[in-house]
Amino acid sequence: MGMWLNRSSIDGFILLGIFSHSQTDLVLFSVVMVVFTVALCGNALLIFLIYIDPQLHTPMYFFLSQLSLMDLMLVCNIVPKMAVNFLSGRKSISFVSCGIQTGFFVSLVGSEGLLLGLMAYDRYVAISHPLHYPILMSPRVCLQIAGSSWAFGILDGMIQMVAVMSLHYCGSRNVDHFFCEVPALLKLACADTSLFDTLLFACCVFMLLLPFSIIVASYAHILGAVLHMHCAQACKKALATCSSHLTVVSLFYGAAMFIYLRPMRHRAPSHDKVVSIFYTVLTPMLNPLIYSLRNQEVMGALRKGLDHCRIGSQH
Repeated sequence: MGMWLNRSSIDGFILLGIFSHSQTDLVLFSVVMVVFTVALCGNALLIFLIYIDPQLHTPMYFFLSQLSLMDLMLVCNIVPKMAVNFLSGRKSISFVSCGIQTGFFVSLVGSEGLLLGLMAYDRYVAISHPLHYPILMSPRVCLQIAGSSWAFGILDGMIQMVAVMSLHYCGSRNVDHFFCEVPALLKLACADTSLFDTLLFACCVFMLLLPFSIIVASYAHILGAVLHMHCAQACKKALATCSSHLTVVSLFYGAAMFIYLRPMRHRAPSHDKVVSIFYTVLTPMLNPLIYSLRNQEVMGALRKGLDHCRIGSQH
């Protein structure tokens, strides 16, 4: 860290961003800020409702609160700095700040990917083994699942942050992105990064395809269980329970795989920036909306909370 602090006094990066100051980009920036505000409020509200409503103290909602916390931290890690740079016209970021932003970003994306995979296992147990669900998904197991997601994500983030910040940058400081992302920084390194590129690709394959394989396996078993259900109402309820999770998984993994599972030579900065906006800002906004608008229990908790506020204001 001492070496980083010494380098930060003379070094830094320029985030080129995604928006110019044209009329169209001003409108797009305004839209992004509205989406950011909705993501901030939506995830904070969902965490609050899960915390205060006893009916939501179940494994599925515990995992959902962790997912919302990750989304909340993700948008706060990326959007405020992007907004400050755009509004002030100063696009610089210090070496240390860039390293911290990179570490947080990789940690949160990795943790969220793993958690989504393990949430699919939770749905599998709930539908295929409902009688054993309280035992198989006990509070201790839930804490272990959430803890392992955070731990592996943070470990991944620390490794990538230390590795990319230990490289020597002697040429251009212009990062063709709106935040400090590892692949964008590697393009500025003076040293040969081919080995690091290969290791980064392998790491992304592991962090994305491992949980994705858990999701595929879990939903294959869920589909088999649903097809053997004789009650149409139970079948409909099972599919409704999984639909929200499947929607979130499709949004997250679709964007992440598009960016990180392509060879570096096939990547275009303009495409990466647009897709990055999708899963760093848009997906965190959509997650609480998907889980709340399509979920009667969450909507019920929200109505109860609003009723309590209304009654309290009358007294």
